Amino acid sequence: MYANSADTAQELEVVLVKAGRTKIRYPATLLADDGTRVSVRAPWAGEGVRDFGFVRFEPGDVFTEHYWRDRWYAVKEVRAGDGTLKGWYCDVTRPAVRSGAELVVEDLDLDLWVSADGTDVLRLDEDEFAASGLAERDPGAAAFARSALDELEALARAEGLAGRL
Repeated sequence: MYANSADTAQELEVVLVKAGRTKIRYPATLLADDGTRVSVRAPWAGEGVRDFGFVRFEPGDVFTEHYWRDRWYAVKEVRAGDGTLKGWYCDVTRPAVRSGAELVVEDLDLDLWVSADGTDVLRLDEDEFAASGLAERDPGAAAFARSALDELEALARAEGLAGRL
C-alpha cells in the first residue's frame, strides 16, 4: 500500500547505524511504504560539502531514498537543488526496520555509486568492509553484504537503477 494523501506529509526519522553506533539521524518525508519498501525524501543531512571526487554532496541536494525490509541494500537517488540528477548512491545494509516514525538501517560499509548517465559504476569502501571484521563476527551477514553489492552492480550495468525503483 502506498502512502495515501494523509500519509504523504508524514515525517520519519532515518537512523543510520554503523558498528553498533548511530552514525547519523535525520528527518525525512515518507513518500511510500508498501510493506516491503519504504521510500522517503530528505535534504542532504551532512554538514557542509562532501566531495568524493566523483560527486559532491552539498546543501540543497535532495535524496529520494528507497529502503527494503527484504533486501540488503538501500538506493538513494541524488539530485542537485535545481533538480538535476547527480546519480545514485547505494548503501549495502541489513534490511530496514520501521518502528513507528523511525526507520533504522544498519550500514555494512560497502557502497556503490552510479553516475546520472550510468556510465560510471564504482564499488566503494571494500577496504572498510574488510577491516570491519564482519566476516569474522557474522559470516552470514558478510556473505549477504557481498552478494548485495554484486547484485547492485549487475543491476546498474545491465539496465540502470532508475527503471528498477
